[in-house]
Amino acid sequence: MRKRLSALASITALLLVTAAPSAVAAVPPTPRIAGTVASGFQSPWGLAVLPDGSALLSERDTGLIKHVTAAGVVRQIGRVPNVQHGGEGGLLGIAVAPTFGTDRLLYAYHTASGDNRVVRMTYDGTTLGTPQTVVTGIPRANIHNGGRLAFGPDGFLYISTGDAANTANAQNPNSLGGKILRVTPTGSPAPGNPSGTRVYSLGHRNVQGLAWDEGNRLWASELGQNTTDELNQIRAGGNYGWPTCEGTCNDSRFINPQATWTTAQASPSGLAFSRNTMWMAALRGQRLWAIPVRGGVRDGNTVASFTNQQGRIRTVANAADGSLWVISETNGSILRVVLG
Repeated sequence: MRKRLSALASITALLLVTAAPSAVAAVPPTPRIAGTVASGFQSPWGLAVLPDGSALLSERDTGLIKHVTAAGVVRQIGRVPNVQHGGEGGLLGIAVAPTFGTDRLLYAYHTASGDNRVVRMTYDGTTLGTPQTVVTGIPRANIHNGGRLAFGPDGFLYISTGDAANTANAQNPNSLGGKILRVTPTGSPAPGNPSGTRVYSLGHRNVQGLAWDEGNRLWASELGQNTTDELNQIRAGGNYGWPTCEGTCNDSRFINPQATWTTAQASPSGLAFSRNTMWMAALRGQRLWAIPVRGGVRDGNTVASFTNQQGRIRTVANAADGSLWVISETNGSILRVVLG
């Protein structure tokens, strides 16, 4: 009898140990600013890390792209032509093709005279090549231009767009505004898109950050209007509710966010994933948010760092050495953040 009881106790203990991680909320690592990588930028917006560990940075208002080494050496490599800066528009997100090692392709999202668009060009290590337009017709306005670019684990390009101050765009399947788009490297609708068009998800107000978790699930940070900002886990064909919903709502047609904040706490921008945590930049909130995630859902409380210390934080990117490179728009600098 004692042997059976002992065996039962051992099995019970094993079950408890196995089950514990799913019952205990995660605590995100503590970020620490280890120094400034480089400074002196004007309206820095996008950041794309190159295979050699250096990065390219876009300046919204000037239309310039600059090369930044890990040691902080900055060099201007070119100006993207036909960029029309105004309000929130200009040269926004940039992304390096996963095939950069062979084709040297760099992608950029920018405001033009009549629309927002995506172009691609070569970067030979010294200068930019002539841009080729791959996506046009994204609605533009003085506000809500979206603009984040990121290649997914599937090799396709994801593009965040805003509603361009016309809320009807977000629910209009024929508009590229208020959406997340998924396209091939040449700009065509990616195979497997839900509607056969470039649209991957809809019902967005102004998506500013894109990142994938450990299970290759897409997440997006989104600016609310007057009350509520959002972090969403994105599903193919999902409708995220704008303009009917801002934040969480009781409507089965729409997907609720995984985390929300007041607009004073966040006004989110760039997003990166590291150490089982989504790291979200905050503009008006002037802080870096950590959101633990696991299995495609939020897993614990959100934690703020650097509140009101570094001004408006625009972009977060994973650096080659495991740190985060964080753009302070206010200070015109790139900060190196290590995770404790």
